[in-house]
Amino acid sequence: MDLQTIRSQAKEKLKGYCRVCPVCDGRACSGEVPGMGGTGTGISFRNNLTALASYSLNMRTLHGAKDPSTETELFGVKLSSPIMAAPMTGTPYNMGGALTEREFIGMIVSGSKQAGTLGWTGDGADPAMYTSGLEAISAEEGFGIPIIKPREQKVIIECIRRAEAAGAKAVGVDIDGAGLVTMALKGQPVGPKTMEEIQELVNSTQLPFILKGIMTVDEAEQAVKAGVSAIVVSNHGGRILDCTPGAADVLPAIAAAVKGKVTILADGGVRTGVDVLKLLALGADGVLVGRPLVVGAFGGGAEGVKMLLDKMAAELKQAMILTGCSTIQEIDQRVIYKA
Repeated sequence: MDLQTIRSQAKEKLKGYCRVCPVCDGRACSGEVPGMGGTGTGISFRNNLTALASYSLNMRTLHGAKDPSTETELFGVKLSSPIMAAPMTGTPYNMGGALTEREFIGMIVSGSKQAGTLGWTGDGADPAMYTSGLEAISAEEGFGIPIIKPREQKVIIECIRRAEAAGAKAVGVDIDGAGLVTMALKGQPVGPKTMEEIQELVNSTQLPFILKGIMTVDEAEQAVKAGVSAIVVSNHGGRILDCTPGAADVLPAIAAAVKGKVTILADGGVRTGVDVLKLLALGADGVLVGRPLVVGAFGGGAEGVKMLLDKMAAELKQAMILTGCSTIQEIDQRVIYKA
């Protein structure tokens, strides 16, 4: 199997939902929600990519970083790289239904584990979405992280209990899903949470608790006060609110405020290992990848997911050699070019 085959097969299965563009920048699919695009004008989707592209790197070759290690540890799990699969659901609604929800998320979690990293799973208006993710995690001996929509407190806590039973390595809420109309239309209301409500969720479990969808310094600081183990700097792939900045735009200020107090993860617009390097240099401890792995799953199953994760890890290692970083922990702001 090669990348061209994966893309060709994915394009056929995703016909009418994702064009598998040569450059996945959201231009062709602006406003296609449901679908793979960004909400409204699609600018939030595109801002993720343009924010990353705005950073240049300092190339360094006079050093001893000849064989860098991409290994890291997150949530008590040793990983081959800091690159993980982002939580994604809605295969029938957003991706055309050529795969079932269970088949798709099984490929994501299994392929991630085969690549030596973690696959995250999601939640949605159809209860089968969350259940499918838990089944996939359980099948891989707990090697995954389920993320729950910001539902009513008692419902979230019930979902956390199920995550614990599945052996998940951590659990969390994508707070940026607070405005999802589809959830309310199907009788499953979601909404913002107060700091006290987040504290209740954190205290309800012994698992590391993750808050996904943080885009401002003040909310990052509130998350730390609430006791979360990790935050994900994310605008939900540009699918929630039009005209938000890209994750890489806001990450440096958030990292300056809370780095070392909480694990910082980031997603949005990640297409290569060089993108991963940039987010790590800007303050992230780990990175989530979404849309490229949809292509991997639809075009090559778990093997396709593994192949793309391995490819990004190899690109990250090459970029580390050329920026003088022997370990993930050595990647910092000195990597970023400042005029």
